[in-house]
Amino acid sequence: MMIQRRLFVLIGLSVLLAAAPSRGDEPIAMGKVREALASFDKMMVDFVAENEIPGAALAVAKDGRLMYARGFGYADVEARAAVKPDSLFRIASISKPITAVGVMQMVERGKLPLDKPVMSKLPHKPFLPGGLKTDDRLAQITLRHLLQHRGGWDRNASIDPMFNAIEIAHALKKKPPAGSDDVIRYILGWRLDFDPGAQYAYSNFGYCVLGRLMEEVSGRSYEESIQRAVLRPIGVKRMAVGRTLAEHRREGEVRYYTRGDKTGLSVFSDPVGEKVPRPYGAWHLEAMDSHGAWIASAIDLVRFGSCVQHDKPAKLLSAKTKEQMFQPPAGWKAPPDDAQGRYYVCGWSARDVGDGRRNFWHTGSLPGTSTILVLRHDGLCWAVLFNTRELPDGKIPSGKVDPLVHQAADAVKEWPDPLPWP
Repeated sequence: MMIQRRLFVLIGLSVLLAAAPSRGDEPIAMGKVREALASFDKMMVDFVAENEIPGAALAVAKDGRLMYARGFGYADVEARAAVKPDSLFRIASISKPITAVGVMQMVERGKLPLDKPVMSKLPHKPFLPGGLKTDDRLAQITLRHLLQHRGGWDRNASIDPMFNAIEIAHALKKKPPAGSDDVIRYILGWRLDFDPGAQYAYSNFGYCVLGRLMEEVSGRSYEESIQRAVLRPIGVKRMAVGRTLAEHRREGEVRYYTRGDKTGLSVFSDPVGEKVPRPYGAWHLEAMDSHGAWIASAIDLVRFGSCVQHDKPAKLLSAKTKEQMFQPPAGWKAPPDDAQGRYYVCGWSARDVGDGRRNFWHTGSLPGTSTILVLRHDGLCWAVLFNTRELPDGKIPSGKVDPLVHQAADAVKEWPDPLPWP
């Protein structure tokens, strides 16, 4: 009861939300209460209330078995609809490890080479205005380069084309917004920012390329390829590539809320440049399929993570392929790449924690969305999803909550019997 009463602190969030529910209207904590795991409840109740977050979900698995799944706050504030344990959220860049597993399956089956050049497999004709020529270094890019963000594109040195849907469409003389194939044609006409493999630079575009390579090899859309090869075999049925506009929100999907500058310019042609809510039209989600567009529940993600980590409840990759996927990049040494010892393997951030143990994780971030999926060295896997990205202190929810989930997990004295996977 104490947890339920404290959750009502959420009611007065008028600074962030357009409408606030009144005390006692709707339940705002959903899912099975487990006394042995009260540390997770307390942590999430406090975090959501203190940071004025509209809604969140947390799921935790141990050794491939589901232990905890609860929703906190509101999926839709105006409708006073609570977040459920299986509510769907945009997961943003957690899409990347999902893509990486699909790609590594193709490597395992001999359909794609991990360390040989792959760009020639793309059918896209580069956009070369004014007699420009393609960069010869494109022919050096391997699958591993793309998976490890070492392909040669640096969004800080040039642009992140995935967020330039209007400019690219206009350059190609097409109706906005630009799709993923348009983006690839456009960027193939640019010079690389560095030699492939020479350095790390986080690249949404590199994962856009991976999605198109999957399509070429499978003969199916990227979404269908992932659903058939990765999701359905492990029992995940509701995950899908999300849609940009609010009217296309999926059944069971939360609404997304922003703080501060709540509007952006529409990338859609009805009409281009009109002010729209930032999460619903200021960028083209569908074009981000393989690097940032999946929607999923927290339960879906810990099921996926458990299958990667433990081959439970189903096996996705062989031990040899997982070893390849989790192998540190060539020449990496701590701390030159990162003072905290972080590095990026094929689709996952990683950190050595001593005695040969490693943690793997990925975060996701878009206006209205902040997410994190963690595979911890001791067999724990958790996912935390939020339907906002901006906190009052300017921090991102996923990064701020991360150490708190570790603390809540460490506070568990005895793990209860597992819950059934839905």
